[in-house]
Amino acid sequence: MSDLTPTHSSPEVNKKMKKLTGVKGMNDLLPQDAYRWEFLERTVQSLAKAYGYQNIRTPIVEHTEVFQRGIGEVTDIVEKEMYSFEDRLNGEQLTLRPEGTAAVVRAVVEQNLLYEGPKRLFYIGPMFRHERPQRGRYRQFHQFGVEALGFGGPELDAELILMCARLWDDLGLSGLRLEINSLGNEQERKDHRAALVTYFEAHVTELDEDSQRRLKTNPLRILDTKNPQMQELVIAAPKLIDYLGKESLDHFEKVQYLLKANNLPFKINPRLVRGLDYYNLTVFEWITDQLGAQGTVAGGGRYDPLIERMGGKPTPACGWAMGIERVIELMKEQGLEGEPPTQCDIYMIHASGDTLEPSFVLAERLRTAGVDVIVHGSADGQAASFKSQMKKADASGALYAVIIGEDEFAEQQAQIKDLRRTGEQVKVTFDDVLDKVIDLLVSNSD
Repeated sequence: MSDLTPTHSSPEVNKKMKKLTGVKGMNDLLPQDAYRWEFLERTVQSLAKAYGYQNIRTPIVEHTEVFQRGIGEVTDIVEKEMYSFEDRLNGEQLTLRPEGTAAVVRAVVEQNLLYEGPKRLFYIGPMFRHERPQRGRYRQFHQFGVEALGFGGPELDAELILMCARLWDDLGLSGLRLEINSLGNEQERKDHRAALVTYFEAHVTELDEDSQRRLKTNPLRILDTKNPQMQELVIAAPKLIDYLGKESLDHFEKVQYLLKANNLPFKINPRLVRGLDYYNLTVFEWITDQLGAQGTVAGGGRYDPLIERMGGKPTPACGWAMGIERVIELMKEQGLEGEPPTQCDIYMIHASGDTLEPSFVLAERLRTAGVDVIVHGSADGQAASFKSQMKKADASGALYAVIIGEDEFAEQQAQIKDLRRTGEQVKVTFDDVLDKVIDLLVSNSD
């Protein structure tokens, strides 16, 4: 027989437990803020549909090699920012995805999605980078991105940029400026790289520690330095556009032609290189001055070498991604938050006891008809006062309250109270509640 003698907790167990907190830079999305995210998600999904892009969802965790090979081992993301770990069960090296493109390309190659032809895909979800948290820059952040796989023409580069411009219009955002550049092909970048190395080696004493390291690994990234003491040096550095051949220049000029044809202003920034190794030809960024140091809201470009690098057949591709947190911050900055939506159409007030059953039955009948209903619930299982329930009903944003007290129950009737306009109440039988609510909601929408 087992020993059923109760045990006594230690004094430590009986102490009040310490409140747990979230990981710094990984934020909770609370109900009072969720409506902004839902609005933005609906908007970007509608945008993707308008351009013929289909949804793809990849796992949050990938083999570390996916990002080492896809992004580049000498990038800041791979060297400093990835959350990587060893799987305790089988020893595999895994990483929380720091960006979406490499993961999407891995899925496309593995699942042979290009067998039937080019694909337009979009994704939305969380990414992870170990960075110092600051406004618009977090350790868990969210991206919306689009990838056009199997398309090699400059018209797709322009389409992606125009998608961004349309998104800003759809959201009502202003003040975003477009910067573009061309990174040419591999040989052109090699020639430019050699010129950069020669130039920066002649000024090595003027380079900061990070740039001296990049000089040996990825000198192109020196052009992206934010160190104000190096700006004059970088401005005078050899420009990649001076090393582009005819084919690369033609591609870049056609992109510009299509943007101009759509009256979209832009600036050519010869220092724009992006932070990932897989880019070639067109790159672009959308920038704002309203978010402090985190000015880039969206960016992307062409990455023709990536699919072959990930094990697929040589295939052209391009895409872009935006930081959802940064866009929401920009919306707040420009006063585009909008009003939080109401929680329901109808708030059901009852006296508990015998009135609980008809309240639930009527609520389900209304929901079946497409009406959003909250039935009042108590914290302790006891009936709350009608005054307290009315406060809850008003706070919910409901248009009407359906009230079933003991007197109403005895008559098999309910009171329907207008909470937003007249404050008037009408009494109807339980059987007529549905029709009356529908009539009121329709008249309220006129």
